[in-house]
Amino acid sequence: MRILKSRTIQITLLLLSLSFNLFAQTGGKAKITGVLKDAKTQETIPFATAVLIDKATAKNVKIAQTDVNGAFTMADLPTGTFTFKISFVGYQTMVRDNVAITAATGTLNFGDIKMNTAKGNILSEVTVTGQKQGMQMGIDKKIFSVDQSVISEGGSASDLLQNVPSVSTDMDGNVSLRGSSGVRVLIDGKPSLIAGGNVAQILQSIPASSIESVEVITNPSSKYDAEGQSGIINIVLKKNTKLGFNGSAAVTAGNRDNYNANTNLSFQNSKVNIYGNYSYRYGNRIGGGFQDITYKSDTSRTAFLSQNTKSTSQDKGHNVKAGIDYYLAPKSVVSFSGGFNSRENDRNEYIDIRQLARNLSPVSYSNRNNVNQGSGSSYDLNLDYSQKFKKPKEELTFNFGYSSGYNDNDQAYNTTITNRNGTDVNINPSLQRIYNTGDNSNYNIQADYTLPVGKTGKIEAGYRSQIRLADNNQYADSVLTNTEIVIRNNKLINDFNSKDQVHALYLNYQNQIKDFGYQLGLRAEDARLDTHLEGYNGNVLVGSDGNIRYRRLYPSVFLTQKLKGEQQVQLSYTRRVNRPRPWDTNPFLDVSEPFNYRQGNPNLLPEDVHSFELGYSKYFKKVTLTSSLYFRQTNDVIQRVRSTPVNGIITSTPQNLTNQINTGLELIGRFDLVKALNFTTNVNLYQAKFAGDTRFDIPTSSGFSWNANITANLTVAKDVSLQLRGDYRAPEVMAQGKRNAMYGIDGGAKYDFPNKKASLSFNVRDVFNTRRWSMTTEDRATIVDFERQMQGTMGNLTFSYRFGKTTFNLNKTKKKDEQQDNRPDEGSF
Repeated sequence: MRILKSRTIQITLLLLSLSFNLFAQTGGKAKITGVLKDAKTQETIPFATAVLIDKATAKNVKIAQTDVNGAFTMADLPTGTFTFKISFVGYQTMVRDNVAITAATGTLNFGDIKMNTAKGNILSEVTVTGQKQGMQMGIDKKIFSVDQSVISEGGSASDLLQNVPSVSTDMDGNVSLRGSSGVRVLIDGKPSLIAGGNVAQILQSIPASSIESVEVITNPSSKYDAEGQSGIINIVLKKNTKLGFNGSAAVTAGNRDNYNANTNLSFQNSKVNIYGNYSYRYGNRIGGGFQDITYKSDTSRTAFLSQNTKSTSQDKGHNVKAGIDYYLAPKSVVSFSGGFNSRENDRNEYIDIRQLARNLSPVSYSNRNNVNQGSGSSYDLNLDYSQKFKKPKEELTFNFGYSSGYNDNDQAYNTTITNRNGTDVNINPSLQRIYNTGDNSNYNIQADYTLPVGKTGKIEAGYRSQIRLADNNQYADSVLTNTEIVIRNNKLINDFNSKDQVHALYLNYQNQIKDFGYQLGLRAEDARLDTHLEGYNGNVLVGSDGNIRYRRLYPSVFLTQKLKGEQQVQLSYTRRVNRPRPWDTNPFLDVSEPFNYRQGNPNLLPEDVHSFELGYSKYFKKVTLTSSLYFRQTNDVIQRVRSTPVNGIITSTPQNLTNQINTGLELIGRFDLVKALNFTTNVNLYQAKFAGDTRFDIPTSSGFSWNANITANLTVAKDVSLQLRGDYRAPEVMAQGKRNAMYGIDGGAKYDFPNKKASLSFNVRDVFNTRRWSMTTEDRATIVDFERQMQGTMGNLTFSYRFGKTTFNLNKTKKKDEQQDNRPDEGSF
C-alpha cells in the first residue's frame, strides 16, 4: 500500500508538471475585455467561459472566465483572425466572428454582451456552431452540462452521475462525493419525495434524458442549506428557455427489455415562458452475489454460512414537470411549477443458504424466495416570485413549495428447508408476509434578498423554513404450513411518525479588491426532530417518544485571488451538518436478508462537520485544470454497527461514533488536444481515519485510497462522434472492514443527421461486466465476505429529434438574421 501510494503521488506530480510545461504560452500585448449580462434583467453573469478560436487552425488560443461581476479580460493575444465565443449553462452561446488582431491592436472592448437576447440584441453577423462548455466554475460550485453524455443516454440519473467528476454511486444507488457518503442530493434545489425521499430510488426513477445539468458543491457557503457531510449535489431538470416554440423527443430501447421515452415542449415570448416535460422509464435489471460468514464463537452450532443470491428487478416510472413564468412587469416575474412522479417496482430474489458446523458437516440447507411489490407516487407544487429594483443587482425572491407522496411495499418471504443435520428433508415452505405503507409531505418557505454595496460588493440575506412530516406503518403476519391460517407477528408490527423541521437565517457579504475577492457568511439554524413509535411488547401495544433539538451557527469563509496567466487560488472554510436520513431513524426491522437484519435508531444525533479546502485553477491554451486540497473532520460520525450474532443473525444499526477525518487531493482536468479529440479526467487521492469507539468494540483504523476516471470524446467524421469512459476505485478502509477495488468501462457512439435536428446514438455500459461491489468486514464475533452485482452489461439505442425555432426577432427580413433564428442555442453580438 505504501508503494502504491508513493507511486500514485509521483505520477500525479509528474502529470501536473508536464501539463504546466506543455501548455503554458506567451503572446502579444493585445487584449479583449467585456462584461457579460443577462439581456432581460441586466444582471451580470459570473464564472461564464470565454474562448478565442483561431479561424485558420480551429484551435483554442485563449480561454478566460468572467469574474464575480461578469467582467473578463483576455490578455497577451497573438495576431491573426479569430472567432470569439462566450457561454454559460442555461444561456445561448454568444459568438463574434472575424475578430482581427494586428501588431497595432491595443484593447478591444466588447462592452456589455447580453446573453439569451430577444429582439434588438441580435445583430446580423455570422455565427459558429459549438457545444456547450462541459464544466463551469463558480465561487462555491461546479456546474456540469450533461447533454453531451452519450454513454448515459437511455439510462437513469444514477447512471449519469457516474460520469460527473467527484461523484460515484454504490451498489444500492447511494451517492458519495470524493469518496465520502452523507452527500445532500437535491432535485431543482429542493429535496424530493420520490420513494419517500430514498435517494437510490429517486435516481433510478429519473431518466438521464430529463436532466439539464448537475451542480456539485463540495464546500457550500452559508447561503445553502447546511445539511450534507461531504457537500451538495443539485440535479437540475430541463426547463426550456428558448424564444418561440421549441421541443424535442427521444426514445430508447435496450437489452433485457429496457425502454425509455422523453419529450419536452416550450413556448416563450416577451411576456410568458411555458414549458413541460414528460418521461417514461421501463427498466429490467438482473443481479446476484454471495455472502460468506465465519462465526468466531466456539459455542455457536453454525461455524460457517454460505449464501448465494440471484435477483431480478423491474421498474416502471412516469415523470412529469410543467411550469409557467409570467412577467408582471419588466423586473417582476411570477412562476408556478409542478411535478408528478409515479413508480412501480417488482423484485424477485432467490437465495440459497448453507449452514455448516466447524467440521464442515451440514447444519441446515435451505432456499428462500423473496418477492417484493412496491408502488408509489408523489407530486410537488412551487410558487416563486422575483422582484428586481432600479439599482442593478438588487433583487428579492420568494418561494413557497409543497410536496406530498405515498409508498407501498408488500413483501413475502417463502423459505424451504432441504437438509437438516446431514439428512435430506422436504419440509413444507413457511411463508412470512410484511406490508409497509408510508405517507410523506414537505413544506418549504424561503425568501432571499440581494443588495449591491459599492462597485463590487453585495450583501445576501435570507430566511428558510423546511418541515417534513412522515407516517410509516408496518404490519406482519405468517401463514401456517399446509394451512390457510394467518397468525399476526407482533414483533414486526409498528407505527413510526416523525416531524423534522429546520428554521434558518443567513447573511453573506461578498466583495472584491482588485484581483482579491472574499465572501463571509453566517447561517443560524434551529432544528428539531420529534418521533413517536408504537409497537407491541408481547400482546400489549406500547408507545415511546423521541426528541432531538439543537441550535447551531454555521460560518463560511471564501478567499479568492486571481493571478496572472488565467490562474486562480481559493481558500475556504465551512461548518456543515449531516442529519440522519429517515430510514436511519426508523426502528422498523428489515428482515429481507435472512441472516442480516437492519434497523434504524431514533436517537441518532446529527453529524457535526468542519471542512477546509484550498483550490487552484488554471486555464491553458488547450487545458483547463482545477485542483483541491481538502480536510474534513466529522464529529458524532454515523456508521452502521454490526451486533453480536443471535442464532446466526447479525443486526446492523446506525450509531454515533467518535469522529472521522478525511484529507485528500482532487484533480480535474479538461484537455482539448486537437480539434477532434478532448477528454476530461478526475483523480481523487484521500486518507480516511476512523477514531476507535470502545462502546462498540471498534478499534482505531485508517487507510489511503484513491479513485480516478477519464472520459474521452473523439470526432471521427463530420457528424459521427465516439465517447469512451473508464473508472477505477481502489480498496478503501471502513470503520469495520475494507471495501475492495472496482473498475469498469463504458462506450458510446453518436450520429447527427445532416439537418442537425435528429441524432442516433448507441452505448454500452460496463462493457466487460466487471463492476462488482465487494467488501470484507470483521469484528470480534464474525468475518464476512460480501459481493454483489446489480446490472451487468447494458446496451441502449436512442433516437432523438429536435424541432421548433425562434420566431421573435425584429430583423426578420434579413437573411442572416433568419438563419440565426434557426439556431436557438446561439446568438451573435
